This record gives sequence, C-alpha cells and structure tokens, in this order.
Amino acid sequence: MDRFIVDEWIAFSDMDLASAKFLCNMHPKPLEIICYLCQQSAEKILKAFWLYSGDDPPKTHDLKLLRVKCETIDKSFEDLFDECDRLNLYSTQPRYPFGLEFTEEIIGLAIKDGEKISEFTKARVIYDESEKSIED
Repeated sequence: MDRFIVDEWIAFSDMDLASAKFLCNMHPKPLEIICYLCQQSAEKILKAFWLYSGDDPPKTHDLKLLRVKCETIDKSFEDLFDECDRLNLYSTQPRYPFGLEFTEEIIGLAIKDGEKISEFTKARVIYDESEKSIED
C-alpha cells in the first residue's frame, strides 16, 4: 500500500465535498452539481479505502458496487447502504438536462451522506489530516 496515493485520493475526495459545500452559497445554487460532487467525493473515498487495503479499486462510478466490494474487506461498510444508494443516483444524471428533480432538501441530504461516508471511511484508513498532500 502506497500511503501517498491513498492520501491523494482522500484529499481529492475532501476537495469535492468542500466544493459542494462552497457552491451552496451561490445564488442560484447549482443543485445538480452539488449532488454530483457529493457522489464524486464518496466514490473517491471508497476507492481510497480499497487502496489502503492493498488492492486496486474497481474502475466504476457505482457506489453500490464499491460499497459491496469494501464490505468484503470490512463488514461494517454495510452501514453505508442508504447513503451510497442515494448518492449513486448522482453519478451521471446531474450532468445532463431533463433528469432528476433537485431541491434544497435533496442537496442537504447529499452533503450529509457525503460527510458520513467520508468520516466513516477515514476512521478505517487511520487518516491523519496533518499529512494531507493537497493544500486547502
């Protein structure tokens, strides 16, 4: 396991989630992009866990598949079923018009889901914020 690469994935995940939160201050809010960034954050942190566990992550955007694969390493990832299921909707659809309908409530939940997946996974990769390789 190359810790530098794991930390890079984590840092990119953090950047996506921070960007989603930052965009919440825009008027009008880019609701689709906020949800998409939350999905991207979750995808990257789950892939960081795979790398931390000594295996290359699968080449997929499917959070449900990534969660199931993480669960083969650590059963507790089953606790992220709902969050991954909800965020999985935002992997491609928000990038195109005439898809899902987005509301303030949906983006709030997407951010909470992204935060939970991030915190949960970081606790399992023994992540040290002071070793971050991408500056805030």
